[in-house]
Amino acid sequence: MELFIAVLASLFSVVNPIGALPVYTSMTSSYSIKERRRTALHTTMYFTMICIIFFLGGSYILSFFGISIPALRLAGGLVILNSGFSLLNGKVIRAEAINEKMKEEARQKEDISFSPLAMPLLSGPGSISLLISLYALHPSWHEKGIIIGVMFALGLIIYIMLLSAPLIARMLGEAGMKAITRIMGFIVMAIACEYIVGGATSLISKQ
Repeated sequence: MELFIAVLASLFSVVNPIGALPVYTSMTSSYSIKERRRTALHTTMYFTMICIIFFLGGSYILSFFGISIPALRLAGGLVILNSGFSLLNGKVIRAEAINEKMKEEARQKEDISFSPLAMPLLSGPGSISLLISLYALHPSWHEKGIIIGVMFALGLIIYIMLLSAPLIARMLGEAGMKAITRIMGFIVMAIACEYIVGGATSLISKQ
Protein backbone atom coordinates (compact mmCIF):
# COMPACT_ATOMS: atom_id res chain seq x y z
CA MET A 1 0.00 0.00 0.00
CA GLU A 2 2.88 2.38 0.78
CA LEU A 3 4.39 1.79 -2.67
CA PHE A 4 0.98 2.28 -4.32
CA ILE A 5 0.37 5.61 -2.58
CA ALA A 6 3.94 6.86 -3.13
CA VAL A 7 3.91 6.06 -6.86
CA LEU A 8 0.37 7.40 -7.31
CA ALA A 9 1.31 10.69 -5.62
CA SER A 10 4.49 11.18 -7.66
CA LEU A 11 2.92 10.14 -10.98
CA PHE A 12 -0.18 12.28 -10.36
CA SER A 13 2.05 15.29 -9.64
CA VAL A 14 4.14 14.82 -12.79
CA VAL A 15 1.17 14.06 -15.07
CA ASN A 16 -0.69 17.03 -13.51
CA PRO A 17 -4.23 16.34 -14.79
CA ILE A 18 -5.42 19.55 -13.11
CA GLY A 19 -3.24 21.55 -15.49
CA ALA A 20 -4.72 19.63 -18.43
CA LEU A 21 -8.33 20.52 -17.61
CA PRO A 22 -8.34 24.02 -19.18
CA VAL A 23 -6.90 22.64 -22.43
CA TYR A 24 -9.43 19.79 -22.47
CA THR A 25 -12.31 22.18 -21.78
CA SER A 26 -11.29 24.61 -24.53
CA MET A 27 -10.80 21.84 -27.10
CA THR A 28 -14.14 20.18 -26.37
CA SER A 29 -16.23 23.34 -25.89
CA SER A 30 -18.28 22.65 -29.03
CA TYR A 31 -18.81 18.94 -28.20
CA SER A 32 -22.06 17.44 -27.00
CA ILE A 33 -22.17 15.72 -23.59
CA LYS A 34 -22.00 12.32 -25.30
CA GLU A 35 -18.98 13.37 -27.37
CA ARG A 36 -17.21 14.72 -24.27
CA ARG A 37 -17.78 11.46 -22.41
CA ARG A 38 -16.45 9.44 -25.34
CA THR A 39 -13.40 11.70 -25.66
CA ALA A 40 -12.70 11.49 -21.92
CA LEU A 41 -12.98 7.68 -21.98
CA HIS A 42 -10.74 7.29 -25.04
CA THR A 43 -8.21 9.75 -23.63
CA THR A 44 -7.85 7.82 -20.38
CA MET A 45 -7.67 4.49 -22.21
CA TYR A 46 -4.90 5.77 -24.48
CA PHE A 47 -3.12 7.38 -21.52
CA THR A 48 -3.12 4.12 -19.54
CA MET A 49 -2.00 2.12 -22.56
CA ILE A 50 0.88 4.53 -23.32
CA CYS A 51 2.03 4.45 -19.69
CA ILE A 52 2.02 0.63 -19.54
CA ILE A 53 3.86 0.31 -22.87
CA PHE A 54 6.64 2.68 -21.85
CA PHE A 55 6.81 1.22 -18.35
CA LEU A 56 7.28 -2.34 -19.62
CA GLY A 57 9.21 -1.60 -22.81
CA GLY A 58 11.07 1.60 -22.00
CA SER A 59 14.22 -0.12 -20.72
CA TYR A 60 14.54 -2.05 -24.01
CA ILE A 61 14.23 1.20 -25.96
CA LEU A 62 17.00 2.70 -23.83
CA SER A 63 19.20 -0.36 -24.41
CA PHE A 64 18.68 -0.02 -28.17
CA PHE A 65 19.93 3.57 -28.09
CA GLY A 66 22.64 2.83 -25.52
CA ILE A 67 21.17 5.12 -22.84
CA SER A 68 21.72 4.16 -19.20
CA ILE A 69 19.08 4.48 -16.48
CA PRO A 70 21.16 7.05 -14.51
CA ALA A 71 21.41 9.22 -17.64
CA LEU A 72 17.66 8.90 -18.15
CA ARG A 73 17.00 9.88 -14.54
CA LEU A 74 19.24 12.91 -14.92
CA ALA A 75 17.68 14.03 -18.21
CA GLY A 76 14.15 13.19 -17.07
CA GLY A 77 14.74 15.05 -13.83
CA LEU A 78 15.69 18.18 -15.77
CA VAL A 79 12.52 17.92 -17.88
CA ILE A 80 10.38 17.43 -14.77
CA LEU A 81 12.19 20.32 -13.05
CA ASN A 82 11.37 22.64 -15.95
CA SER A 83 7.73 21.56 -15.85
CA GLY A 84 7.60 22.06 -12.08
CA PHE A 85 9.15 25.52 -12.38
CA SER A 86 6.45 26.51 -14.88
CA LEU A 87 3.74 25.24 -12.54
CA LEU A 88 5.29 27.07 -9.59
CA ASN A 89 4.95 30.29 -11.58
CA GLY A 90 1.22 29.67 -11.92
CA LYS A 91 1.08 28.46 -15.51
CA VAL A 92 -2.10 26.39 -15.32
CA ILE A 93 -2.48 25.68 -19.02
CA ARG A 94 0.10 23.21 -20.22
CA ALA A 95 1.69 25.52 -22.78
CA GLU A 96 4.87 23.46 -22.81
CA ALA A 97 2.92 20.48 -24.10
CA ILE A 98 0.36 22.08 -26.43
CA ASN A 99 1.19 25.02 -28.67
CA GLU A 100 -1.11 27.00 -30.98
CA LYS A 101 -0.16 24.95 -34.05
CA MET A 102 -1.11 21.71 -32.31
CA LYS A 103 -4.38 23.25 -31.11
CA GLU A 104 -5.24 24.25 -34.68
CA GLU A 105 -4.47 20.74 -35.94
CA ALA A 106 -6.61 19.30 -33.13
CA ARG A 107 -9.61 21.40 -34.20
CA GLN A 108 -9.48 19.75 -37.62
CA LYS A 109 -9.45 16.22 -36.17
CA GLU A 110 -12.51 14.08 -35.53
CA ASP A 111 -10.83 12.42 -32.54
CA ILE A 112 -8.40 14.36 -30.31
CA SER A 113 -8.25 11.75 -27.54
CA PHE A 114 -4.92 10.17 -28.55
CA SER A 115 -3.20 13.29 -29.84
CA PRO A 116 -2.90 15.83 -28.37
CA LEU A 117 -4.81 14.90 -25.18
CA ALA A 118 -3.33 11.52 -24.17
CA MET A 119 0.04 12.38 -25.71
CA PRO A 120 1.75 14.76 -25.13
CA LEU A 121 -0.67 16.59 -22.80
CA LEU A 122 -0.94 13.86 -20.15
CA SER A 123 1.77 11.33 -20.97
CA GLY A 124 4.70 13.61 -21.77
CA PRO A 125 8.49 13.18 -21.48
CA GLY A 126 8.44 13.73 -17.71
CA SER A 127 5.93 11.01 -16.89
CA ILE A 128 7.47 8.58 -19.41
CA SER A 129 10.99 9.01 -17.98
CA LEU A 130 9.57 8.60 -14.46
CA LEU A 131 7.87 5.31 -15.41
CA ILE A 132 11.00 3.90 -17.05
CA SER A 133 13.00 4.81 -13.94
CA LEU A 134 10.42 3.14 -11.69
CA TYR A 135 10.71 -0.05 -13.75
CA ALA A 136 14.46 -0.16 -13.07
CA LEU A 137 14.13 0.80 -9.39
CA HIS A 138 11.58 -1.94 -8.64
CA PRO A 139 12.89 -5.25 -10.05
CA SER A 140 10.27 -7.44 -8.34
CA TRP A 141 7.29 -8.35 -10.52
CA HIS A 142 5.09 -7.95 -7.46
CA GLU A 143 6.16 -4.30 -7.24
CA LYS A 144 5.79 -3.87 -11.00
CA GLY A 145 2.24 -5.21 -10.73
CA ILE A 146 1.46 -2.63 -8.05
CA ILE A 147 2.82 0.17 -10.27
CA ILE A 148 0.70 -1.04 -13.20
CA GLY A 149 -2.28 -0.96 -10.82
CA VAL A 150 -1.38 2.67 -10.06
CA MET A 151 -1.63 3.47 -13.78
CA PHE A 152 -5.15 2.05 -13.97
CA ALA A 153 -6.13 3.93 -10.80
CA LEU A 154 -4.70 7.17 -12.18
CA GLY A 155 -6.51 6.57 -15.46
CA LEU A 156 -9.79 6.29 -13.53
CA ILE A 157 -9.02 9.49 -11.60
CA ILE A 158 -8.24 11.35 -14.83
CA TYR A 159 -11.47 10.06 -16.42
CA ILE A 160 -13.53 11.38 -13.50
CA MET A 161 -11.67 14.70 -13.58
CA LEU A 162 -12.21 15.16 -17.32
CA LEU A 163 -15.93 14.42 -16.96
CA SER A 164 -16.09 16.92 -14.09
CA ALA A 165 -13.87 19.55 -15.76
CA PRO A 166 -16.56 22.30 -15.98
CA LEU A 167 -17.63 21.67 -12.36
CA ILE A 168 -14.02 21.69 -11.09
CA ALA A 169 -13.36 24.94 -12.95
CA ARG A 170 -16.42 26.58 -11.36
CA MET A 171 -15.62 25.30 -7.87
CA LEU A 172 -11.96 26.26 -7.82
CA GLY A 173 -12.06 29.35 -9.99
CA GLU A 174 -8.95 30.85 -11.53
CA ALA A 175 -7.40 31.69 -8.14
CA GLY A 176 -7.97 28.17 -6.82
CA MET A 177 -6.53 26.58 -9.95
CA LYS A 178 -3.41 28.72 -9.69
CA ALA A 179 -2.98 27.95 -5.99
CA ILE A 180 -3.22 24.19 -6.53
CA THR A 181 -0.95 24.44 -9.56
CA ARG A 182 1.75 26.18 -7.50
CA ILE A 183 1.55 23.51 -4.82
CA MET A 184 1.81 20.81 -7.51
CA GLY A 185 4.76 22.67 -9.01
CA PHE A 186 6.64 22.58 -5.72
CA ILE A 187 6.02 18.83 -5.34
CA VAL A 188 7.08 18.20 -8.96
CA MET A 189 10.29 20.18 -8.45
CA ALA A 190 11.08 18.14 -5.32
CA ILE A 191 10.58 14.90 -7.29
CA ALA A 192 12.79 16.27 -10.07
CA CYS A 193 15.59 17.20 -7.65
CA GLU A 194 15.56 13.69 -6.20
CA TYR A 195 15.85 12.15 -9.66
CA ILE A 196 18.60 14.55 -10.72
CA VAL A 197 20.63 13.85 -7.58
CA GLY A 198 20.06 10.09 -7.89
CA GLY A 199 21.01 10.07 -11.58
CA ALA A 200 24.10 12.23 -11.08
CA THR A 201 25.26 10.13 -8.11
CA SER A 202 24.88 6.90 -10.09
CA LEU A 203 26.77 8.33 -13.07
CA ILE A 204 29.62 9.60 -10.87
CA SER A 205 29.92 6.27 -9.03
CA LYS A 206 30.35 4.49 -12.38
CA GLN A 207 33.37 6.60 -13.29
